[in-house]
Amino acid sequence: MTRPSSVQDLPRVQLLTQRALATVERFMHIQAASGIVLLVAACIAMIWANTAFAPSYHALWHMPLSIGLGELSFTQPLHFWINDVLMTVFFLVVGMEVRREIHEGSLSNPRQAMLPIAAAAGGVMAPAIIYMAMNLGSPGQNGWAIPTATDIAFAVGLLALLGRSVPSNVRIFLLALAIIDDVVAILIIALFYSDGLNMGGFLVAGVGVLMVLALQQMGIGTAFAYVIPGVVLWLGLLMTGAHPTLAGVVLGMMTPVVPVRLRERPMDMLLRIVADLTGRGSSVCSDTDQMCARLRELRLAQRELMPPVVRVQTALHPWVAFGIMPIFALANAGITLDGIELDVDGAQWVAIGVIAGLVMGKPLGIVGATWLMVRLGLCTMPAGVSWAGIWLLGLFAGVGFTMSIFIGMLAFNDPNLLGAAKLGVLLGSVAAAVLGLIFGMILVRRNKQIIQPTPV
Repeated sequence: MTRPSSVQDLPRVQLLTQRALATVERFMHIQAASGIVLLVAACIAMIWANTAFAPSYHALWHMPLSIGLGELSFTQPLHFWINDVLMTVFFLVVGMEVRREIHEGSLSNPRQAMLPIAAAAGGVMAPAIIYMAMNLGSPGQNGWAIPTATDIAFAVGLLALLGRSVPSNVRIFLLALAIIDDVVAILIIALFYSDGLNMGGFLVAGVGVLMVLALQQMGIGTAFAYVIPGVVLWLGLLMTGAHPTLAGVVLGMMTPVVPVRLRERPMDMLLRIVADLTGRGSSVCSDTDQMCARLRELRLAQRELMPPVVRVQTALHPWVAFGIMPIFALANAGITLDGIELDVDGAQWVAIGVIAGLVMGKPLGIVGATWLMVRLGLCTMPAGVSWAGIWLLGLFAGVGFTMSIFIGMLAFNDPNLLGAAKLGVLLGSVAAAVLGLIFGMILVRRNKQIIQPTPV
């Protein structure tokens, strides 16, 4: 009698490979890990751009890259493909996060959503006011929106570094606030940084939207079927003069929050297929065609166990967090410090305004708006969230990084002003992160002292 094979019977190389892959998979779903990778990419960019290899850094991102079919060709610098194409996938994930929050998360209840919405509004207005107070009437005033953004990956990752001592509701509040902040950033990009809109492009974008709706009505659930409509929508927005990454937001918000309707529930289908494959069902698979049909049904049932908005977001998260975002940071965080003249065209006030907006404006605006809503009796503080926790969220919300750099690139064509804005974003984000971690560690230590029993 032969003993059935077990995990121990597998070759040692295969066991080690499986364990390594499982470790990598766990690592890629940790928010703190994605923030660390993003920080490493930014540091590499800064070092690369300020050494003897700086010319190669700038030459790489200006290298032309083309796609074509026959005589049709589309050529753009590598920088364009990263900022305008890859970042569309990032905004797709953001759009799906917003869609989920509206459907079943912290934004599904209007009264529950009122407090993070007000806090996010305060966190946008206060930095913008501080920045404009320093740059009104100068060439740098167009960068008013740079310090209003929050980097979700960094903010949530930094909070995760403080461990489980931080109440879960604090993390939920920060996530809701950061998502609303991203929505505001998207609206700012669409309204204030998309000049000279071409109405003809909206017709093309509309065709893309209609294609998405048609596929959804047909019950097409595979994500790959929506690539072509997504490309049509992206091209339409590019033609309008609006930033084409907004196509990702539109697609994300249109992603269904319920699985495709099937004649049979996915779980019932899975149980029936397993019974057929094991010979316990009503129709036993006796030939290759029947086996292939059951396997196709199995893949369909497996796919439709989760709503498309969850399935696609889960699949894209590692690629965005550990691929697209670090590449964006590598391509945009490289500031050649020797090339920035802070005493020209008010560049120093651009940098100072961004730093002050992120480090001071964000926490003051978030805490002030929260206090006002609670004071007026319009909202109540979430359970487990103290005023110290709100200050902690305000400090971490000052880490703008990705979104702030992105807005800065839309705001300024002048390389000197753009360099000053990027420098302000990096310094302000680092200062906000350090202050948040120090304040957070003090809170965690104080909470542990309160919780721990006094020794007898």
